[in-house]
Amino acid sequence: MPEIAVPENGKLADNIVHFARALRKAGLPVGPGRVTDAIRAVEVVGFDRREDFFHTLAACFVSRPEHRAVFAATFGLFWRDPQFIERMMAALLPQMRAPAREREQKAAELRAMEAMLEGAKAPPPPPAEEGEEIEFDATLSFSADERLRARDFEQMTMAEAREARAAIARIALPVQPIASRRTQADPRGRVADWRATLRAAMRTGEVRGLERRSRRERWPALVALCDISGSMASYSRMLLHFLHAASNASGAGWAQVHSFTFGTRLTNVTRHLHRRDADDALKRAGAQAMDWEGGTRIGECLHQFNRDWSRRVMGQGAVVLLITDGLDRDDPDTLAREAERLHLSSRKLIWLNPLLRWDGFAPRARGVRALLPHVDSFRAAHNINSLTALAQALTRPNDMGEKARLMRLLDDGREG
Repeated sequence: MPEIAVPENGKLADNIVHFARALRKAGLPVGPGRVTDAIRAVEVVGFDRREDFFHTLAACFVSRPEHRAVFAATFGLFWRDPQFIERMMAALLPQMRAPAREREQKAAELRAMEAMLEGAKAPPPPPAEEGEEIEFDATLSFSADERLRARDFEQMTMAEAREARAAIARIALPVQPIASRRTQADPRGRVADWRATLRAAMRTGEVRGLERRSRRERWPALVALCDISGSMASYSRMLLHFLHAASNASGAGWAQVHSFTFGTRLTNVTRHLHRRDADDALKRAGAQAMDWEGGTRIGECLHQFNRDWSRRVMGQGAVVLLITDGLDRDDPDTLAREAERLHLSSRKLIWLNPLLRWDGFAPRARGVRALLPHVDSFRAAHNINSLTALAQALTRPNDMGEKARLMRLLDDGREG
């Protein structure tokens, strides 16, 4: 690595402080204590070789493996390129790019660029030539909030993701009570209480009226099974924020909210998502779930849930949210059998699939074909609007979403 020329009156300590601020904006937990340690460490190690300087700061600022990519990207922008502001500003300007190209951009580099450019102003547009008239048609334009609600989670920038998490926290999932078989005393009830009527007659010596009872109401539980495999990486974190909001909603009406993650194995993260702080909750859930962004074994994980957890959390007609893209590597017959068992144990099984964002989505994957017949509703889960529309599936008993259309395609394919 080449040596770094240090000016005599340089402000290295101030630059390290600014670099720490950029890391904090990019999502790394960098506090004043780590900044002080970094300055002292550089004083001890020296500032002769870039490689030593990189590893010295990394030892002070990086505490988790997933932070290293963000640190490396931010380090490269801050210390190596003196004109990074101009070039990164150009990279973040709106361009006509295909969604596939936008998804190929690494998340670490995007977070680093946005952290470095926060507060920077975009260059003014070039002035129009004399006599040139520019008109804008705003008939089909949308507000910033509407664009954010319709934007795909996978294409959101870091700033948009923060706003989306705040909006998701305000989404309320309605719940309808279930009429129980048990009854309670109610003067307006429809059921005559003959025992209470006879006891009252024995006290007074005559029957003065009929005592009545009505059926009690109880609140169902909400059970969520969230896929955290590699194909769901861009959506699982947002959807876990959604489940965290549902777990901590006051007065929501749900008896209990149980949350599970699965990829190659099933993990119960209910206790973690009940913590009030969302970042702390997801950090603890991520530490327990060891199969983040790995493979997918939906059938085996549903088997584990049906065998070990179904009787514990599904005892009184729970509503189940199955959050997955349905891309499974296991035997489709096993998946269909376990999905059928899950459907029979639940009051309502709702499948949330980010792949439904594509127009003309068809059930071609084996996992999708195995799951589709055993769900009550099939809905998208790729932006804020889709999560808000989930309320329709919870309040309308016959709202199947896209299931009816996809089942017709599935039946036509079988007949063909």
